Amino acid sequence: MKALVAQALTGTSGLAYVDVPDPASAEAVIVDVGAAGVCFPDLLLLRGEYQLRLEPPFTPGMEVAGTVRSAPEGSGFTPGQRVSAFSMIGGYAEQVAVLPSNVVPTAAGLDDAEAASLLGNYYTMQFALARRGGLVAGETVLVLGAAGGIGTASIQLAKAMGAKVIAMVHRPGAEEFVAAAGADAVLPLTDGWRQAVMDATDGNGVDLIVDPIGGDAFDDAIRVLAPEGRLLVIGFAAGSGIPTVKVNRLLLRNVSVVGVGWGEFVRRHPAAQAQVGAELARLVAGGLRPPPPVRFPLSEGAAALDALARGEVRGKLVLEP
Repeated sequence: MKALVAQALTGTSGLAYVDVPDPASAEAVIVDVGAAGVCFPDLLLLRGEYQLRLEPPFTPGMEVAGTVRSAPEGSGFTPGQRVSAFSMIGGYAEQVAVLPSNVVPTAAGLDDAEAASLLGNYYTMQFALARRGGLVAGETVLVLGAAGGIGTASIQLAKAMGAKVIAMVHRPGAEEFVAAAGADAVLPLTDGWRQAVMDATDGNGVDLIVDPIGGDAFDDAIRVLAPEGRLLVIGFAAGSGIPTVKVNRLLLRNVSVVGVGWGEFVRRHPAAQAQVGAELARLVAGGLRPPPPVRFPLSEGAAALDALARGEVRGKLVLEP
């Protein structure tokens, strides 16, 4: 089969589209990949900058959707069944072996690219908003980096939970795309954005902040939290260092900074995947759809990842074998 293999930790230049052996495992579900999701941690893995460091050669790809080729007896899956899976590694290929606990049935009405789009971003944000953030209807959510995959998932899920959403964008021309995802207000992430957020909330601030970027925006974000507000730390896409906070500011203002590590949580609590998957399936049955994914052929995976690194992708990027 064909796969994209990292042969050196030199970013996308180390990727090669090559023939590799088909996966074989009596304990795993073998999935014919219809679409593989691309996420920012994939870039970090290729640079040797992720918290999990892999030595080449390896095939990246944490999210896949496709069709079961074979499955262990008693796994609950059958050949020909459409499934989605957190492969954790190996997804940038025509086939991948995945532990049954990491596989869920694909919700009806989604093609493989749409199903892959729901995996990392939507599972993360359902967990983040509902469990870690305790979002309730009527609250106001501020989404930083709103034009990316995490951003659009945050907007759609927060709206589904009955929240008001203010979306911040820093990419020129992204406003219309973000508004179409359902944001109530779209503001530019430029100098003075903190005051713009306060103006949009009549000086009250926001109840919940989704921060997948970190960097310089973090300090200003803390300052626009309403009393008892929560800032969800999702990631550090800005790449300018991990921000810090003086905890006396949290005490004096009665606000919280909350870590969101979905991968680590589900590793320790595998049953959480099926639970969150069921919540998302209910929303899909009610009409939730991710924005149209940006599709690249698997053979052009390096170019796709380069586009992601340059900030050119709006929504979710997928590779199709």
